[in-house]
Amino acid sequence: MPDLLVKLYELPSIEKRLDALAREAITIRPAMAYEKHLVTAWVRSTFGEGWASECDVAFSRSPIACHLATREGMVLGFACHDATALGLFGPTGVTEAMRGRGVGAALLLASLHAMAGRGYAYAVIGGAGSVEFYAKVCGAVEIPGSTPGIYRDRLAD
Repeated sequence: MPDLLVKLYELPSIEKRLDALAREAITIRPAMAYEKHLVTAWVRSTFGEGWASECDVAFSRSPIACHLATREGMVLGFACHDATALGLFGPTGVTEAMRGRGVGAALLLASLHAMAGRGYAYAVIGGAGSVEFYAKVCGAVEIPGSTPGIYRDRLAD
């Protein structure tokens, strides 16, 4: 899976996406420190140990580099940045039942806008699973020769 590059100074607005999700009682927001144990446990049970480790690192950043999609006190999805490397977006994931409803796109844009707000001009999306999704939502382009990228020489589980 290739890495992608995103121009953070040309991001699309997120407001319409947030409004549409709010009509379904879904909130996109930064994670809070007191939620770390709940969020990392949810990520671990939903997506595995590796992503939970990266999410844990995102909680160590100041400000916390993790955004959540929630409804009625339940996590529906998450997006992290600055976890495995500074300037790197990911991991991100949405519960299977909520996929295709704009939750992932809103989480992506919330995280990228946060990175832009911290002064980044560009972000790298590491090991992008769906190049088409990222190109459509935020104009991401493939970085030539980026496979396997930073995730090379991974330890065996």
